[in-house]
Amino acid sequence: MTTHSSDNAGPSHKAVEAGVTLLIALFGVIVIVGSVKAGINWGAEGPRAGFFPFYIGIFIVVSSAVNLWNTLRDNNDGLFAEWGQLRQVMSVVVPTAIYVGSMPFTGLYVASIVFIGWFMRWLGKYSWPVVLGVAFGMPIVTYFIFERWFLVPLPKGPIEEWLGL
Repeated sequence: MTTHSSDNAGPSHKAVEAGVTLLIALFGVIVIVGSVKAGINWGAEGPRAGFFPFYIGIFIVVSSAVNLWNTLRDNNDGLFAEWGQLRQVMSVVVPTAIYVGSMPFTGLYVASIVFIGWFMRWLGKYSWPVVLGVAFGMPIVTYFIFERWFLVPLPKGPIEEWLGL
C-alpha cells in the first residue's frame, strides 16, 4: 500500500463522484428544460417532440440523486488521484478539447496538423523533421483516403476552402 504525502494530495473519491453526479444531473435538467420547450404532451398527431426526452431527463435526474445519496453515505473517502497525476491527464484532455472546439472554425485538416504537431513535439519530444512529416502527412493521407477514394466529405475551414479542397 502506498502512502500519500499531504503536499501531493488530490481530490477525494467522494468529491469527484459527487461532482460527476452533479454534472450528469445538470445534463438531465437541460434535457428536461429543452423537452418542455419542445412540448411534452400529446398533439393531434401523437406525442410531441419532447415527450420521450422529458422522461429520459427525469430518469437521469432521479438516477443522479440516488448516486449522490449513495456517494454521500459512503464512508470510504480515499484519494482519487494526486494532483500531479491529474495534471498529466489534463495535459492531454485540454489540448484535445481545444482541438475539437477549433475544428468548426479551422476545419479538420488544419486542426489536425496543429494537434499532431503539438503532441509530437511537446509530449513526444520528436525532432522537427519528424514532427512536420507526420503532422502534415497524416492529414494528407486522411484527405486522400476519405475525400478522394471513399467520397466522404470531412469538415473544412477557410484554408481548405481557399485551396479548393
